[in-house]
Amino acid sequence: MGWGGAGEGAGESHTLAEISALAYPDRIGLRRKGEAPRWILSGGKGAAMAAGLPLSAARLIVATDLDGDAREATVRQAVAISEAEVRGLFADRIAWQEVCDWSRREGRVLARRQERLGALVLDDRPWDAPAEMVARAALDGLRQLGLPWTPAARRLISRARLARRQDWPRLDDADLLATAETWLLPHLQGLRSETDLRALDLAPALQGLLGWDRLAELDRLVPASFETPLGRKVPINYDAEVPAIEVRLQEMFGVTVHPVVGLARLPVRITLLSPARAPVQVTTDLPRFWATTYAEVRKDMRGAYPRHPWPEDPTRAEPTLRAKPRGT
Repeated sequence: MGWGGAGEGAGESHTLAEISALAYPDRIGLRRKGEAPRWILSGGKGAAMAAGLPLSAARLIVATDLDGDAREATVRQAVAISEAEVRGLFADRIAWQEVCDWSRREGRVLARRQERLGALVLDDRPWDAPAEMVARAALDGLRQLGLPWTPAARRLISRARLARRQDWPRLDDADLLATAETWLLPHLQGLRSETDLRALDLAPALQGLLGWDRLAELDRLVPASFETPLGRKVPINYDAEVPAIEVRLQEMFGVTVHPVVGLARLPVRITLLSPARAPVQVTTDLPRFWATTYAEVRKDMRGAYPRHPWPEDPTRAEPTLRAKPRGT
């Protein structure tokens, strides 16, 4: 039948409500917030009643007859009971609990001190929970929402996946969330809402997960940028299907080895631009481009940009971003 109560003594006289509560201690119902007559029962199940019935507005009931629905049973018969009667019967079962959880409905961490009888919350007050408990509740929220990938964090993780060796952490989203207590939890301090979590920059936490040695190897194997012969750093786009850069064609004069990244030495896709920064060629094999297609491109570029140098042999030419002086 469930747990008994402190007031369940031989020879005591009880009201009908008290007798019903002693008979069905797991069916004491506390009305949920809202207009519909719905209750949470002390045993943890839900119960509902048609609107307009005599007990449909009662705060506390004992459901003496239910239809047996496992999710939310319909109350076919009940009796109202007062909080004083409940407290008198089950004083030894009522206790204060501290609760710090993520609320999917409200989209934030809720920290409360609650006086409970089973699943019933008889009193509910705000609670200043310890920071670590709030962070763990926020982590539960993050697991429901998914990782908030900023562009910087996405670039870092894309690079790390290309450089990942066997002894590196697993870096898929599911694995990152599964191990988040070890690398992300300290970065959730003070975050309490969905807005806070969606604004979180994962990059510092991911850097901590990888560590200095792996970050150094990452910079060597999968650099964030490509340095042109002129010393200019061009960011590598790791968001596309393959790593890619855009660079002025003339700035690549003299480059005879195609840039590659990652353990698999994946060729970087290079979009070569005109002096006006319009795409003129896309290649993953720069030496082949110089030896084949460049001659045709040179003819077009000499006509369109006569003041810019277009040498016959680009592999032996000096890189430049400059045009010839007028009149030369």
